[in-house]
Amino acid sequence: MVKRLLILGGTGEASALVRGLPPGFEPTLSLAGRTMAPKAEPVPTRIGGFGGVDGLTDWIERNRITHVIDATHPFAARIAANAAGACARTGTALLAIRRPAWGPVPGDRWREAADMAAAVNALGAVPCRVFLTVGRQEVGVFAAAPQHDYFVRSIEPVDLAVPRLTAISARGPFAEADEVAFLRDQGIDVLVSKNSGGAATYGKISAARGLGLPVVMVARQPKPDVPSVADAAGALAWLATR
Repeated sequence: MVKRLLILGGTGEASALVRGLPPGFEPTLSLAGRTMAPKAEPVPTRIGGFGGVDGLTDWIERNRITHVIDATHPFAARIAANAAGACARTGTALLAIRRPAWGPVPGDRWREAADMAAAVNALGAVPCRVFLTVGRQEVGVFAAAPQHDYFVRSIEPVDLAVPRLTAISARGPFAEADEVAFLRDQGIDVLVSKNSGGAATYGKISAARGLGLPVVMVARQPKPDVPSVADAAGALAWLATR
């Protein structure tokens, strides 16, 4: 039986999974299409959404998918729910890669926020200089607090409708020393971050800690209770038993 694998990607874990796939699988990598020039991977790749649970169910059936790995971003709650629903309908084996969240350590000055609206409120009324590292899709929410000066670093277009926003073109990853220099050069007072977990973007968190800056940390939204592992190595081990 041909084993056809759908990888819901867009993360470093998905890239590592593609590079380490065991023999016997015919993979397709699916990307959401939010990045205009995504990193090319050596497997067939599709771009764009599926059209909810119904669309993903149809795609799985038409392409005779036997295994699905959800290796999407920790904040991609909608596609995670769609994958769980579609795999339940079709009886397709599903595994999620759930990267562990960050936790505060001594020296951190975290303000926990349940969602992005709460993060806006956590900035307070007094004007300050804010480094937003929440993804360009979320920047528009901060128009609700126009008294602050916002700084966003991105290689993609940013919602410039937010008042007093400075968009800086740059491509990561960024080492801790680079983040320290950025925070100092821009005179940042507070950092806003999603709790993405992992090492790739942790430099900004440790940089803020070293400078004594507060961090508004946005919590993850709940995801479906499905079989999961912490990293690509765990997913590869799972595939090796299938």
